[in-house]
Amino acid sequence: MLTRLLSNDFPRSRVLAVLLLAVLLGLAFAPFVFPGVKALNVAAKVLVFVVLVASFDLLLGYTGIVSFAHTMFFGIGAYGVAIASTSMGPTWSALGVGLLVSLAVSFLLALTIGLFSLRVRAIFFAMITLAVATAFLTLASQLSDFTGGDDGLTFKVPALLSPAFEFAEEPFLGVSLDGRLLCYYLLFVVALVLVLALLRIVNSPFGRVLQAIRENEFRAEAIGYRVVVYRTTSSILSALFATLAGAMLALWLRYNGPDTSLSFEIMLDVLLIVVIGGMGTIYGAAIGSALFLVAQSYLQDLLKFGSEAAAGLPWMAALLSPDRWLLWLGVLYVLSVYYFPTGVVGRLRAAANPKAASH
Repeated sequence: MLTRLLSNDFPRSRVLAVLLLAVLLGLAFAPFVFPGVKALNVAAKVLVFVVLVASFDLLLGYTGIVSFAHTMFFGIGAYGVAIASTSMGPTWSALGVGLLVSLAVSFLLALTIGLFSLRVRAIFFAMITLAVATAFLTLASQLSDFTGGDDGLTFKVPALLSPAFEFAEEPFLGVSLDGRLLCYYLLFVVALVLVLALLRIVNSPFGRVLQAIRENEFRAEAIGYRVVVYRTTSSILSALFATLAGAMLALWLRYNGPDTSLSFEIMLDVLLIVVIGGMGTIYGAAIGSALFLVAQSYLQDLLKFGSEAAAGLPWMAALLSPDRWLLWLGVLYVLSVYYFPTGVVGRLRAAANPKAASH
């Protein structure tokens, strides 16, 4: 059963297996183990980014395509849910319509970009996707009547997912049993299903062809595979999964705006997480997202504690100032790349099987 669920793609490292299990259990029991609004928001963001990063890894790590338009599809999913819920009200049908329309739009855009751009060289394709993503961000900011402009859209969700809806009057283990908790576990189940689906895709014959194209597209073309078709299909699948991740984010926040789902900072975060976790490994998306987002969310708190502890040494206190959290985040990233050049997953798998790594 486990073999079929994981598509015969096991961690191949005891340490990695323990880390993945820790991330899974941590996310599964986050509302009860890590109480508080901030902790729950971080856990929900990790769930969203696991799907988003894994979908980008399908494009970059498995197919070898560099695209800067990935957050555009992420934003389309978020805007689809936000616009439909604003127009139709807080109903399940609004969520369904918003999701279906956004998936259709992402499909058409990914198909168009793929057919017209994937025939060009990699650097030109990356520039084309960057231009398209920038144009979409500008469009979302200017169409204020439709998208809310820079202010974005705040909307309500179905009553069952609303914080005001309570399943029980008494809290369980100190946690209120309300719609917010149900919404979190809805995201958890959706994220788990989507990651398992991506595992199935990359370990299928289709996924093997993508990896062959990544290694040598001319050889793949020579033995009969239509490279453009496979790369376009990969782009479409990646876009659809990113759209679903955007819908998850909008559902959790009950808000969406340009900076929330379309900013270039999100694209940079996704690139960093892919490198930290390990390219060409769906598991890397889970490990990288958890490490990066927890560090990003709690580094300021840790630095504040360190700065107060080093109050007797003014230079140390100044160096550990919470205002310098971006500096320390950059240092952590440089160290992770230096010590884990193939990502956390790649390094752990190589350590567990040095003979395979040497070949």
